[in-house]
Amino acid sequence: MKKILRLWFVLSISIGAISPELKAQEIDSLKVSQETVAADTLKKYQDSVSAPSAKAPFFKSKAFKATIIPALLIGYGLSTVKDNGLYSSYDAKRDIQRHFPNFKTTIDNPLLIAPYVELALANLLNVKSKNDFLNTGIVILKAEAIFAVTVYGLKQVTDQERPNGENRESMPSGHAAQAFLAASILNTELKHKSPWYGVGAYTIATSVGVFRMLNNKHWQSDVFVGAGIGMLSSHLAYLSHRNRWGRKPSIVASPTYIYGVPGFAFSLNLDDYKKRKNRPDLLRYTLN
Repeated sequence: MKKILRLWFVLSISIGAISPELKAQEIDSLKVSQETVAADTLKKYQDSVSAPSAKAPFFKSKAFKATIIPALLIGYGLSTVKDNGLYSSYDAKRDIQRHFPNFKTTIDNPLLIAPYVELALANLLNVKSKNDFLNTGIVILKAEAIFAVTVYGLKQVTDQERPNGENRESMPSGHAAQAFLAASILNTELKHKSPWYGVGAYTIATSVGVFRMLNNKHWQSDVFVGAGIGMLSSHLAYLSHRNRWGRKPSIVASPTYIYGVPGFAFSLNLDDYKKRKNRPDLLRYTLN
């Protein structure tokens, strides 16, 4: 009995000694907990101010990528009009006449549509292009419309005489513009399969521009400006092609007449809706 009382007495003294410390720790823990709750409550009712997202550099924008190469081509062409520039259009004509005085060919005419023929053959051989037939056709029509308005409008405004004196519709070269437009479309549609499709198409387009100069039909400046306009027409057509045609709608409404009672039937394709919601690229077309 004495041992039990003695043990109880030691434990009482020990607990009494450490109880203030435990109490202090409990108070400190309570204070921290209250401060955390207060901070969370304050944060909850504060206006959320998210950190401003870093703005992408301008040279990574779609507009910059679509216009930089055409702008360089057009800029160089304009800088060589007549006797301007380090290597002017007059210099180019003089060298051509000295090295190829009697050059004549008509191959530049059929080469205009060679990239389109290449694209058609690729599809016939089951080489899948970036877009289906319908959407590719719409892009081509828009690009051709931009090209036609721009090229033939500028021919009337610039009133530039051809090197052979045939007429005053030299600037810009319609042949070069058409060839580079077709090459740009082919490159966009098939470059995901192989870059050599684009290399071949742009080689053909460059040949068209060279032949126009060798045939004494165009100045150097006409060809470069035309090439830039052709590529720009293609890029603008793709940038403006925001909605994809030919897709099945997620929601379909149709009239019904069942047992003599007219009404409407609604059909919702949830799988297709979720797929489009999770894949915004299916709703919009972007220039890669």
